[in-house]
Amino acid sequence: MRVILGPMEGVLDHLMREMLTEINDYDLCVTEFIRIIDSLQPNSVFYRLCPELHHGGKTRSGTPVRVQLLGQDPQWMAENAHRACNLGSAGIDINFGCPAKAVNKSRGGAVLLKEPELIYQIVKATRAAVNPTKPVTAKVRLGWDDPQQCFEIADAIAQAGADEMVIHARTKDDGYKANTIKWDYIRQLRQHVTLPIIANGEVWNHADGQACLTATNTDALMVCRGALNLPNLGNVVKYNQAPMTWEQVLALLLTYSQFEIKGDKGLYYPNRVKQWFAYLRHQYPQAKVLFTDIRCLNKATPIIERLELAQQQLSLTV
Repeated sequence: MRVILGPMEGVLDHLMREMLTEINDYDLCVTEFIRIIDSLQPNSVFYRLCPELHHGGKTRSGTPVRVQLLGQDPQWMAENAHRACNLGSAGIDINFGCPAKAVNKSRGGAVLLKEPELIYQIVKATRAAVNPTKPVTAKVRLGWDDPQQCFEIADAIAQAGADEMVIHARTKDDGYKANTIKWDYIRQLRQHVTLPIIANGEVWNHADGQACLTATNTDALMVCRGALNLPNLGNVVKYNQAPMTWEQVLALLLTYSQFEIKGDKGLYYPNRVKQWFAYLRHQYPQAKVLFTDIRCLNKATPIIERLELAQQQLSLTV
């Protein structure tokens, strides 16, 4: 089974990738998207979003990192893909799944699910521009408002020469509502196209991963939100590893804090750590309690002091 750490804009940045690939045996990471409109982005844009390009396109633990692009112009998507791969990206992923209104209004992301012909042109141009040894993949949803749209979308991607496809098993209109997951459509697509498919959506634990693999008849999963709820989700899904304890998560939070403060986003640390707590509290009741203590703090030092205090208090009770 392959397990891939997927992208989440503004959340799964290079610091989070660094940390999560240290504690999980992920087969691949995908970056947050680089927005492409009508120009060739300078090298600095790629390096900023994907510093791993400085290290052979891999995290420190050796996990390959694939740059994701989002845009609607085939020529500019192709030229930027060519540049990203020349800089060292482990292939190119194209985002046709982002449901954000701001992105869709500017004709990017999931809104392109309405235009399979344009999807075909984008993937074809990108595939032609990239070295054949570098995979070109596409991340999609089942459709804009009707899951039956997935068959035409998959045909467009397959015929354009993509190497594989990630399918989030909901439509754009479904958003992220748990009861709208439609894994069975991925199984149908597996019979419809020969293109390898990676299943995505509603995998929170080992049982979910096994259920998804069975329902979709795939051998590869992408996890996104769940990887923030449960930091070792990759290994939980892949090897049925025991979920991290709260004590282990607290230690990880302090490691992350040092990453953030030393990095170029130190000023944003309070917001970033609170953002992570918003996910952790779904898995750990202790995170919900601690979040109430730190959510009004706007400086790094008092937040870290509160985390250290929680760690000390926990050590006295175990």
